[in-house]
Amino acid sequence: MGDDVGVQPQDVAAMRRQYLAVGLDESDLAGEPMDQFDHWFADAVKAGLDEPNAMVVTTSGPDGQPSARTVLLKGYDRRGFVFYTNYSSRKGAEIDANPRVALLFPWHPLSRQVIVTGRAERVGRDETAAYFRSRPHGSQLGAWASEQSRPVASRAELEQRYADLAARYPEGEGVPVPPFWGGYRIAPLAVEFWQGRDNRMHDRLRYQAGPEGWRVERLCP
Repeated sequence: MGDDVGVQPQDVAAMRRQYLAVGLDESDLAGEPMDQFDHWFADAVKAGLDEPNAMVVTTSGPDGQPSARTVLLKGYDRRGFVFYTNYSSRKGAEIDANPRVALLFPWHPLSRQVIVTGRAERVGRDETAAYFRSRPHGSQLGAWASEQSRPVASRAELEQRYADLAARYPEGEGVPVPPFWGGYRIAPLAVEFWQGRDNRMHDRLRYQAGPEGWRVERLCP
């Protein structure tokens, strides 16, 4: 190989902007991280962010190689954060082998991030079924049609699977919940609230779980 590293189409090193002057102080925080998340999530919704419930889920394989993907948050409460997936997918297999998971909510227009580390567990089948039945009919069929993360010969093959299912379960007819599909709840062990500030002097406040409850620590930016 030669020394040519290719053409860089944009000067990414020069891309920067100043963040908000309004900061995040310890006195502003709720006593529980999920209550604080609820406040910030409401701000993201009110601000009209595109898919404010989009989050990056990071897992790791048995060789320690991390993998990340964006999924949609579908519920949260004091117990944690819930999303749904095919249990046979890459993330499902990795979570089952190693339930330690990280989440990232990238709310860039608000100069905010929320970073969660915790442990994942499957939600109950009743909870999964209730959510599955709330999904659009086409999304229910898609859960059956896609062997998520597995190779498929062509787009045509994938669409044929969907068409066969649509003929078997037409609109208005109940679609059974796939046994290989369901929810995970991430119970948080640490939740960091990151607020962008001028001159890269960002505010980072992290809730850390302990034997006597949650404690808050400030991190250097």
